[in-house]
Amino acid sequence: MTAGDSAAFSVTYLEQLQKALDFIRDGNRFLVVSHVQPDGDAISSTIVVGWLLEQLGKQAVLMNEGKVPVRLQFMDRSAMIINYSLSQPTEKFDRIIAIDCADFRRIGLVSTLFTEDAQLLNIDHHPTNDAFGAANLIRVDAAATVEILYDLIEHGAIPLDKEAATAVYTGLLTDTGGFRYSNTTPRVMHIASRMLAEGAPAHFIANLLLEKMTKAQLLILQRGLSRLLFSEDNKIASLYITYADMAETGAVGDDLEGLVNYALNVEGVEVGILLKETENGEVKVSMRSAGMVDVSAIAQSFGGGGHVRAAGCRLEHGILETTTLVVNAVREALDK
Repeated sequence: MTAGDSAAFSVTYLEQLQKALDFIRDGNRFLVVSHVQPDGDAISSTIVVGWLLEQLGKQAVLMNEGKVPVRLQFMDRSAMIINYSLSQPTEKFDRIIAIDCADFRRIGLVSTLFTEDAQLLNIDHHPTNDAFGAANLIRVDAAATVEILYDLIEHGAIPLDKEAATAVYTGLLTDTGGFRYSNTTPRVMHIASRMLAEGAPAHFIANLLLEKMTKAQLLILQRGLSRLLFSEDNKIASLYITYADMAETGAVGDDLEGLVNYALNVEGVEVGILLKETENGEVKVSMRSAGMVDVSAIAQSFGGGGHVRAAGCRLEHGILETTTLVVNAVREALDK
């Protein structure tokens, strides 16, 4: 880490970086896990931690409850990430690194592989994180968890290579919406530039993740937009996808990436909402805010979490009832 970087960070954060590094150096074999239904930052962070452990001579088992989205499988180490939903190992782990998980519940069923005395390092950037680890490395102003991992790599003076640079760049690109969201800070751009210098194939990644669209993704977008609804003052926009939609179009969860932004990006809209019906009848809610509303607070009120401008939750109601509940909560927040 450069002197400039150190000066910009608080003493507490620098202490967290050292404790995280000590946690890794004190162990030998680690289970690395991110949240259920992993997204770009979660998968990229998993790969970066796997790479980091290898550089330090440690053993790593990479695992998630959920598969690696197809569009992220271009990263070589992604093939090493075990999908717990398809394969349940019998091995128990006493050293855990949880990444990009706002709370312990987000780890999902992988937590059944933890020993009773397991020690856990919690690395995350969500402001709703409740510091559930024995050691916690949390920076809520980081754009993505990979940004924190970059800090850790720099703090440990570990040389970067193309593999690590590609994963860090991918995590930054996805969690900043292609460097368009408000979390695109000067530091994010500095790190992105550094990753390009280390060999990250920026054009390839951007084309794959921001430009390409599957046929199923286009069909699900068509259905979602046909149901786009606005509040009376046009400040709230919502759309929904049923489980039947997913089955009939052949879409997978990854095909919904960015769909909520179509609601948010309409001029005058302050909060965009996407509701997705799951196979068991639950409704997964994704919310995006233009800035007037803290959607993480709304998500928390329903048992979820996230960021001020991007958050989510799950409700055990039908789509129509869930829509009413969430829209009313957003309306109350707008009226404050």
